[in-house]
Amino acid sequence: MNSRFNVLLFYKYTKISDPEEFRVEHLKLCEKLKLKGRIIIASEGINGTVEGTIKNTEKYIKTLTKDERFSDIHFKKSIGDGKAFPKLSIKVREEIVSAHLNNDKNPKKLTGNYITPEQLHGLIHSEKKFFIIDMRNDFEHAVGYFKNSILAPFKNFRDLPMVLPVLDSLKNETIITVCTGGVRCEKASGFLIQSGFREVYQLFGGIVSYMEKYPNEDFLGTLYTFDGRVTMGFNLAAPEHVIVGKCKFCKGSAEKYYDCKNIHCKRKRHFISCDKCIDKNIGFCNQICQKSSNLESILQPSSRIYFGI
Repeated sequence: MNSRFNVLLFYKYTKISDPEEFRVEHLKLCEKLKLKGRIIIASEGINGTVEGTIKNTEKYIKTLTKDERFSDIHFKKSIGDGKAFPKLSIKVREEIVSAHLNNDKNPKKLTGNYITPEQLHGLIHSEKKFFIIDMRNDFEHAVGYFKNSILAPFKNFRDLPMVLPVLDSLKNETIITVCTGGVRCEKASGFLIQSGFREVYQLFGGIVSYMEKYPNEDFLGTLYTFDGRVTMGFNLAAPEHVIVGKCKFCKGSAEKYYDCKNIHCKRKRHFISCDKCIDKNIGFCNQICQKSSNLESILQPSSRIYFGI
């Protein structure tokens, strides 16, 4: 696939003394380069995903790494289509990834040792005993995960303390935490170490870096992206590509996510469906949503315009 767009995924834990001032200057830079995406800035660092032309994303990398605070930042690049984000959003938050842990972990002081994709690949194909723990939410690993990994029951990353008892039996084992780009593992691995886990590693560059290096090998399915692409993969047309997602309706193989067509859906709006079932259910997650949506369109036809349907 040829594209003139790139998507950049990046983060860096580093001290930013005035996050709001930094946000204003960073906004000017991104607008100048016509980038779209989401960037979170906090006193502890920066975390972002942006899309732009290859030329402009390279300019962004060059400009940001001139700042000594970000000189060694690791950018993960993937092919974009120019539609990954509808707009640019740069916000100041308390954390660059919401963990809400008591006695918040500082990855610059306490975090798991890094393991590169190459090192993890070697481990996977060795006889050494170890455990991969997926630190992503359940709807993320529903479409892709490392073979034989532990899929912790996360509804949200903030659930980490509640998930801890599920992992308790692994305290004396070699464990490797994985997440999309690496940022969640920085604090998650530190939290595990503080909780008594003896040998904790984290995948450097995250799952996306492993997939790029070893497409359709060890990591099964596709990677959830939190942008307009929803999921992504490398060389998905290859016969080695495995679909691990299941259609909500027929339970057959599927890996495309949809949002329930009913904007007032009370259930989990985000669901996986095959082409046949999404057509059969006209885009709704169940018959209740379909019936209530049809009733609303009859009683309040103007609301369809108001809600932007």
